[in-house]
Amino acid sequence: MKQILHTMIAAFTLFIIMHPDKASGIKDPDLSLKSEGAVLMDAKTGRILYEKNGHASMYPASITKIATAIYAIENGDLDEIVTVSEKARNAEGTKVFLEEGEQVPLKRLIQGMLINSGNDAAIAIAEHMSGNVEQFSKDLNEYLLKDVGVEQTNFVNPSGLFDPDHRTTAADMGKITKYAIKNEQFAEIFGTKSMEWEGETWQTTLLTHHKMLKQRPYEGVTGGKNGFVSQSGFTLVTAAQKNGLSLIAVTLKSPNDSGTYNDTEKLLDYGFGHFETKEIAPAASLVNDKKEPLQLTEPIPYTKGKDEKVTTKINRLNELVVHGEDGQELASAKLESAIPEGQGISQNLQENKEEEDKYFSSHFFLAAIAAFLLVTFISGTLYWQTKR
Repeated sequence: MKQILHTMIAAFTLFIIMHPDKASGIKDPDLSLKSEGAVLMDAKTGRILYEKNGHASMYPASITKIATAIYAIENGDLDEIVTVSEKARNAEGTKVFLEEGEQVPLKRLIQGMLINSGNDAAIAIAEHMSGNVEQFSKDLNEYLLKDVGVEQTNFVNPSGLFDPDHRTTAADMGKITKYAIKNEQFAEIFGTKSMEWEGETWQTTLLTHHKMLKQRPYEGVTGGKNGFVSQSGFTLVTAAQKNGLSLIAVTLKSPNDSGTYNDTEKLLDYGFGHFETKEIAPAASLVNDKKEPLQLTEPIPYTKGKDEKVTTKINRLNELVVHGEDGQELASAKLESAIPEGQGISQNLQENKEEEDKYFSSHFFLAAIAAFLLVTFISGTLYWQTKR
């Protein structure tokens, strides 16, 4: 009977693992999105809170510029002066109207690229960083793979102009944006609503193309980038923060401009309405299965459903792991020994010495008694033998 019970429990556990949506209190609702691909991601932990074809390969259009921008910020000198080439000046699509030979600081080009979606600025950045667009694309892809951890992304240009090999996924764009917004300089440009532009032949006020920052504001939106080419449809990446919860919404291949914004609003409404970010505070009273004292030195943030129950466990690597109801890992952090470095060894030695002293003291006392009894026994035996 006991064996049958254990088998049933194991089978039920396996069922939960294989079918998390059946066990968890969080279920993907039908948001009726028009976009063919979408992801709602927690910006702090990377947990995907909702997805629709999140790992389907699609054309990103100008949201590619998010990747170009963070690469340039992290690998370039923002004060460096870039000389605009003929190729950059003749870029197709949206521009900031750079002139051949014009000299512009790298940071200003990034601003013109992200705020006004300047394709000419994107090419100028690529040529400055890697010599030409082809080499830049290779460098960018390697960076995204190694530093960001994308899985299905391949960019062949810095701007997002159509190419059949220029592809990504909603999940990868969420990862790229999550990585990028941690950089303060990127986040500042990403959320800029307007700035004065004084080019060699074009003086104007650049206005962000992301409507949720201007024309149709949404509370909590902190930045974003839109995109469009006919082959990709309308694409949009949006970062938002409210009540301690930070979200990234990505929509790909929407049939029209209003659709991609409507879908983004639905995603953000769902996220802010159903999820919350909690935190496990640092603690020094933890022990693993070996009863070793451990401590959590930094807080662990994790995002969960508002009614979701979470569990914590210390694994064999001495990591404190937070799991959701569906068994998904929500967050983890390495625990440190609660005994200060150096002190642990001397303390252990001292404890060992004290134990040894106790051991030898007690055993010496017993040995002395045994010797006394032995001598007494031998003496008595000899005495009685002489009496005979």
